[in-house]
Amino acid sequence: MTQFVGVKDMARWIARDGLQPVIRAIAAGIEEDLAKWEAFEKIPRIATHSDIGVIELMPISDEDLYAFKYVNGHPSNPLRGIQTIAAFGALADVNTGHPVFLAEMTLLTAMRTAAMSAVAATHLARPGSTRMAMIGAGSQAEFQALGMRELIGVDELLIYDADGQATAKLADNLEPLGFRVKECSSAHEAVTDADIITTCTADKQQATVLLDSHVEPGVHINAIGGDCPGKTELDPRILQRARVFVEFEEQTRIEGEIQQLPADFPVTEMWRVVTERAEGRLSDRDITVFDSVGFALADLSALRVCWRATAGTDLQTDIDLIADPRDPKDLFSLIMHPVESTESLEERLA
Repeated sequence: MTQFVGVKDMARWIARDGLQPVIRAIAAGIEEDLAKWEAFEKIPRIATHSDIGVIELMPISDEDLYAFKYVNGHPSNPLRGIQTIAAFGALADVNTGHPVFLAEMTLLTAMRTAAMSAVAATHLARPGSTRMAMIGAGSQAEFQALGMRELIGVDELLIYDADGQATAKLADNLEPLGFRVKECSSAHEAVTDADIITTCTADKQQATVLLDSHVEPGVHINAIGGDCPGKTELDPRILQRARVFVEFEEQTRIEGEIQQLPADFPVTEMWRVVTERAEGRLSDRDITVFDSVGFALADLSALRVCWRATAGTDLQTDIDLIADPRDPKDLFSLIMHPVESTESLEERLA
């Protein structure tokens, strides 16, 4: 049997352990996996694009676990009353090829994206950063704010979104949690004197939501909205005067902010900073950019944390996902005797 955590049980896990501690646990898992980066088999995600969105498959594996995530991005979905992003993912045992864990990943992706942003900021933002501008107030925004508070200590937010209702929603959700929130009338107003700038917009286009003239020395930019070909958020001149860090260079060249720049533009993969093979911020006046497109390693980390944290509880459900006849050479028996009980794979291998 495969263990499954669905939407309701994912929410119950978060309620049980607390959203910020869960983000911290995922961040620790990401740091652990970045430290063994070279042990993973990695490829850019496989994407199918249409005029209105993208559907992607994100695989990765090490010697023990194979992971994948299915995820979409359709910016017009909220007009239909459904989420822009929906996702699910799985872990499989490399030794047998059998799936061992399946989970919803819309909530889990929001948490792992927040965790990855916070991991990058711990290495790249100025020490003592507490003031964050947020350009884009969609479904990722609350998670980003809470992740930055948990790992960095951010407690003041300056928020701007072209949709005033989204801005008000974000303020309503975060002020009761102890954040000082200012709703701004422009991106320029929001980023003035910010320690960290998070850009997270959804439109699938080459946009410029942050101008070079808006960016002051010393700021850390957490750019998470530009995540597919033809979709960007930053003025390329910002990148040209910044130190730029990425998850997996081969993928980010195709999908990230750096798609706007020559193929030899220098970037540093975050695993090198985490393992101290490369330097992050060099001075308080450095502009650092985390050009984050979302990479499968963080999905594996998040799935593994969820799997372990919910094991042995009623948050996991057994599902009959794959054919598993008592005689592994007699698949036909499942048709001839469909109600016969079968031993689990674990019992057979014991």
